[in-house]
Amino acid sequence: MERKNAINLLKKYNKEEFHIRHALTVEAVMRYFARKNGYDEDFWRLVGLLHDVDFEQYPEEHCKKAPELLKEINASEEMVHAICSHGYGICSDIEPEHEMEKILFAVDELTGIIWAAAKMRPSKSTKDMELASLKKKFKDKKFAAGCSRDTIRKGAEQLGWELDRLLEETLQAMKESEDEIEKNIKQEI
Repeated sequence: MERKNAINLLKKYNKEEFHIRHALTVEAVMRYFARKNGYDEDFWRLVGLLHDVDFEQYPEEHCKKAPELLKEINASEEMVHAICSHGYGICSDIEPEHEMEKILFAVDELTGIIWAAAKMRPSKSTKDMELASLKKKFKDKKFAAGCSRDTIRKGAEQLGWELDRLLEETLQAMKESEDEIEKNIKQEI
């Protein structure tokens, strides 16, 4: 599948900059983890890009409407399963099985906390954010309250990782891809 087709599908069902930014962020983070772990970067990034394809227009059917929308671009069963599994226990009964699915499950909410923390920094960037600062924001349940800490912890557990490892690696992924994300935002909005 070409990224262009995935972007077009994303933009067909997502108009708000917030949702497009989140999709581009998760895309970049998934690409980082694929590269780091020796997997197919293109597949992982497309799953990250499309993971919330149905969320903006169909929030009550999130992860349930996605298979229908993904048919429009002839998404593979593997891709559909991966995308639907990121909502496991919340809006989907499809359990993450592959390492990629577990990483997506874990980083989806976490990227929201990291981005919210970055926006509060004088630099408005992740590039100068330290792990200690992120951990402080993570522990503050009122900060980015819509991002489930339980889901993030469960994701780390599914991966067999310490929470600090997940926080540190996801922060590093966002630092390394911030410029790419900003460039893509300008092109897609």
